[in-house]
Amino acid sequence: MKRIAIFGGSFDPVHTEHVRLAEAAIDSLALDKLFVVPAYAPPHKKGRALAPDEDRLQACRLAFSHLEKVTVSDYEIAQTGTSYTYLTCRHFRTLYPNAEIFWLVGTDMLRDFPTWKNPQDILQNVTLGVCARNEDKGWEEEEQRRFLDKFGVRFALIAYNGAPVSSTEIRVLAGACMPLDGLVPKSVETFIFEKRTYEIAGARLALSLEKPERAAHSIRVAKLAVEKAKRMGISERQVLTATLLHDCAKNLSDDSPYLQGFSLKAEWGDVPPPVLHQYQGAYVAEKFLGVTQEDELNAIRFHTSARPNMSALEKLVFLADMLEEKRQYEGVDELRTLFWEDGLDKCLTEALRQTLLFLESKGGAVYPLTRAAYEFYKK
Repeated sequence: MKRIAIFGGSFDPVHTEHVRLAEAAIDSLALDKLFVVPAYAPPHKKGRALAPDEDRLQACRLAFSHLEKVTVSDYEIAQTGTSYTYLTCRHFRTLYPNAEIFWLVGTDMLRDFPTWKNPQDILQNVTLGVCARNEDKGWEEEEQRRFLDKFGVRFALIAYNGAPVSSTEIRVLAGACMPLDGLVPKSVETFIFEKRTYEIAGARLALSLEKPERAAHSIRVAKLAVEKAKRMGISERQVLTATLLHDCAKNLSDDSPYLQGFSLKAEWGDVPPPVLHQYQGAYVAEKFLGVTQEDELNAIRFHTSARPNMSALEKLVFLADMLEEKRQYEGVDELRTLFWEDGLDKCLTEALRQTLLFLESKGGAVYPLTRAAYEFYKK
């Protein structure tokens, strides 16, 4: 009897852990064939546009080219529409009616499996092949018991404990034109940079205008904001544009050629020096970095001061700038907890309150726009 496995996912992009899982599955499950099946529109990815289908397919072909038992299938992409696992399993069962077929997942997806569409239908056609993802020793016994109680069958174990590599992090780094050392196969890295699959226009120049520690901060802000954006349905590319460019003027001198022609608007009032770079940044982004969308420009323009009645993107960039992982100050942990709640207004209100208290305690200038923002959201 042939032993077949299906490895589905968005592969956006394919990374080294995908390859290692495939290698481990071939050995652990004694596979004759493994199909890698990039999704057309996976249900759990709504709100984020995937990279072009052909780019994801070609990247997978490059990543798995050394494994003769692997075939990259365009089945789900060719079907168009939402990619449901149960339909893909039915298709491969039709192709291989007498084979033993496995569907590969990590433990994170195993725990989420009861929420999938028609899970019993899936299990009529395939056996789940499960690998650990950064699990503690002894996880399998408990998970097997739960799975058996729920579905009346057991899953197959793949002898591999995967590392927590994030496709989201890779997209952020690729968007910033930063090296992807070890995160994706070298052939894939070369391909996505040549194709400019994830590149954010203007990001390379923006980060080059910043000191190294400031550029690293911008990357961290982008990572945090994108993770939250996935839960809010905000465009990932808009978030990356605003976050990767938000501090582009932070380290520019007043006589920089990038600031020639810049002037403050009367409506902005008396702008304190720590706030000035937000307005300069929006100017540079529009004049030199190709940003044309007003929401992205406003997210840069008010990322330090905030303002009343901000868009979701503006709120997200303001808060991610305050809460990225290297920020340490009294009250930051409380703000991070609020940040991951459903909305952003509660976190934003508390962040503005803390900001005003800090400035007042230090005798620093309180920008009227920040106070106006606090009064607006406090209500």
